[in-house]
Amino acid sequence: MKKRITVLFSLVLLMTMNFAFTTFNPSPEYFEGKWSVLIKGTPQGDATIPMRFETKDGKTTGYFTEEGDTEEKKMSSTTISGDVVNSSFNISGYDVTLSLKKVDDDHANGDLMGMFDAEGTRVK
Repeated sequence: MKKRITVLFSLVLLMTMNFAFTTFNPSPEYFEGKWSVLIKGTPQGDATIPMRFETKDGKTTGYFTEEGDTEEKKMSSTTISGDVVNSSFNISGYDVTLSLKKVDDDHANGDLMGMFDAEGTRVK
């Protein structure tokens, strides 16, 4: 009888953990699509960087467009953990990191290099 209760308890625990994980952790698809990311307070003033994220086969890839360019460049790395996307890329000769966290369906906030505030808005 103890084995049955233990097995039943284990199954209920696993189902609860799975439900909690899928309910409270947005999927990477939240960040998919085009974003306009405003970086505030850089030495050259505020800057807006057009970005795009896509997820294929469970792997998220980020792209950005530098000011004055027409072609997108691929980010060095992009990872999503929960409701946060972290990216690394080289822009204007600088290796930078960007972190954005979901605020609502169309907005995300974060920082560039931990020094400059960043505000992301989904482009529709």
